[in-house]
Amino acid sequence: MTTTTSQVTGTANGVGSDAPRPDGTVKVRGEFAYASDLWHEDMLWGATLRSPHPYARITGIDIAEALAVQGVYAVLTHEDVPGVNRYGLEHADQPVLAGDLVRYQGEPVALVAADHPETARRAMKRIKVTYEELEPVTSSEAAVRGEGPALHPEGNVVRHVRIRRGAAEVPADVVVTGVYEVGMQDQAFLGPESGLAVPDTEGGVDLYVATQWLHVDQQQIVAALGLPVEKVRLTLGGVGGAFGGREDLSMQVHACLLALHTGKPVKMVYNREESFHGHVHRHPAKMYYEHGATSDGRLVYVRARLFLDGGAYASSTGAVVANAATLGVGPYTVDNVAIDCWGAYTNNPPCGAMRGFGAVQAAFAYESQMDKLAAACGLDPVELRIRNAMSEGAVMPTGQVVDSPAPVAELLERLRAKPLPASREFDLRHLPGGVSNTTHGEGVVRGVGYAVGIKNICFSEGFDDYSTARVRLQLVGGEPAATVHTAACEVGQGLVTIMQQIVRTELGVERVTVLPMDTSIGNGGSTSASRQSYVTGGAVQAACAAVRARLVSHAGLPPSSRVVGGKLVAADGVVVADLVSVLASATFDETVEWRHRPTHPLDDSGQGSAHVQYGLAAHRAVVDVDVELGLVKVVALDCVQDVGRALNPQAVLGQIQGGSAQGLGLAVMEEIQVLGGKVRNPSFTDYLIPTVLDMPPMSIDVLERPDPHAPYGLRGVGEPPAISSTPAIVAAIRAATGLALTRVPVRPEHLTGT
Repeated sequence: MTTTTSQVTGTANGVGSDAPRPDGTVKVRGEFAYASDLWHEDMLWGATLRSPHPYARITGIDIAEALAVQGVYAVLTHEDVPGVNRYGLEHADQPVLAGDLVRYQGEPVALVAADHPETARRAMKRIKVTYEELEPVTSSEAAVRGEGPALHPEGNVVRHVRIRRGAAEVPADVVVTGVYEVGMQDQAFLGPESGLAVPDTEGGVDLYVATQWLHVDQQQIVAALGLPVEKVRLTLGGVGGAFGGREDLSMQVHACLLALHTGKPVKMVYNREESFHGHVHRHPAKMYYEHGATSDGRLVYVRARLFLDGGAYASSTGAVVANAATLGVGPYTVDNVAIDCWGAYTNNPPCGAMRGFGAVQAAFAYESQMDKLAAACGLDPVELRIRNAMSEGAVMPTGQVVDSPAPVAELLERLRAKPLPASREFDLRHLPGGVSNTTHGEGVVRGVGYAVGIKNICFSEGFDDYSTARVRLQLVGGEPAATVHTAACEVGQGLVTIMQQIVRTELGVERVTVLPMDTSIGNGGSTSASRQSYVTGGAVQAACAAVRARLVSHAGLPPSSRVVGGKLVAADGVVVADLVSVLASATFDETVEWRHRPTHPLDDSGQGSAHVQYGLAAHRAVVDVDVELGLVKVVALDCVQDVGRALNPQAVLGQIQGGSAQGLGLAVMEEIQVLGGKVRNPSFTDYLIPTVLDMPPMSIDVLERPDPHAPYGLRGVGEPPAISSTPAIVAAIRAATGLALTRVPVRPEHLTGT
């Protein structure tokens, strides 16, 4: 890794250090308690009956036989939802339990609570539901055109974002067009949806759950239960990965309904097949692009039409559409832009948040176009990108001025300068097909490809994006100690570590405890949009500043005094007091609600300063392709990314490697196969994800070009590497084979023509 020096203040494990994760050892040992490990005496097990049809009218539900099964405590249908039988992340359009229509295969219809999970599943199979099957809507383009029935009262268009900047018609020397498709990708987190609902004696409920956004879950649950917010309390359970798939509700309301109905604790844990039906996925996309340029490769215009399949319910489709549109030309400067992006309702599985959030789909299209344009202009693909690269001061298609470093050209130049892997040597382990001995090197060709991507960081378009943090500084056992309390969800990304590092830096104490995340404190927002280090990190930093201000005032010191290594230090560096002596007479506790600078909605032409910050990453992929069998081996996947400032360099590397792995999966193997609205491969047997054997060596350069508007100058890290890795790999496969390859994932039949 190449990085600039990060200054650490306060303690050895502060900001800029490779501070160890407090949950790391127990996770490696298998001792960490995930939500699926939750247990309660005398608890029941919940199960969900789901629709086998993508679109059907429910004509009857008979629960009598299920209720008669010994050990069953409750069987619930839509008639048992005491509040509003609707929920949704952005629009309340999804039933808690379907009553009249089912709009996708896997939609929940009934619930069972029993004294054993097998009893619950056996009773579930005895629920008799009669359906009148209807013809499903399965094409997002057809849905946008108004073909087929309206799946919701407002029609089948969730949102249309229109971007117009510059001239409508402008001549160009070189014009390239393309039609590109992205398949439905799953987040494939290893910990299935799970939680435990525990009723209290006063009609309320405590829910311990694996989620990404405690307060939004709470808001939707109380509406469905018809309870005041103080009656429903959420605590984060151990989360086994998320990547966007836990932003929406899954079993949350269902477990609470069963617990309140039976008066007993109820645990729900999905199996892998149910998990595929129980959460949203990445939007499939079909995208039409046209790029015009001068003969020397300078972009003149970009025109595009993008269709995103949102599935049966809206989830976060509206925001995904906005991202795909506003980032639809990539990290390039172009004066004339016309982009239309639609998100559509269909009877396919619901789609919503997944790492990259609309930028992934657009990047595959615009980077494919940039390679096509380079070829048409007779230019090296990297050189073409550098000629058009945005930089600080550039104007986005939305009219927003980029007001922080945007080193796109530097990313590409550093990437191009990296040494390529050595020439291929005969070793079965390193060939496509590996030790299956499918080839001895005949028919294997090598290709190299580049791509760069851009992603907005934090929430956008005027959303009130904030986080709340409480920091307490006191003596514990005679030594200074701090506690941090937020509702920001740790889902495996390392937020707990970052919060500890910030407190150590700001308050100069090594002993920092992060309390369990729950709804007893103010909203922490969603663990998505690469926002938590920025927004919750900013909240923790601000709370520490408030604690420090009270501390130095109590000690009778100037406001400029600092806390370093357990000592109070004046502005000139002189130690003026010992922290222990000051804390002996007082405890300091501050809660802060912190916001980043405001964003603004887009107008009718898609103009407006909609985003807080932009993250940038570039990849170079080297692949070997067996053109006879259609097998691909990714030999190297190198990355250069600007992170503003690396708060924890090791964690940054992990995020870049993880995002690149998901991009590799989308490039060559990951797709939920949907036919006629039905999922054909809801298992890890048939839905393939990269393993350690599929991941190549990665040479990673981490640039630190601080954003002056962000805490510590940081940029969100997790999403950009998932954006540029996919098109880089496909570009390398194209270079090896000469094939157009306009769809991902690239499958063997795309390479062999079979």
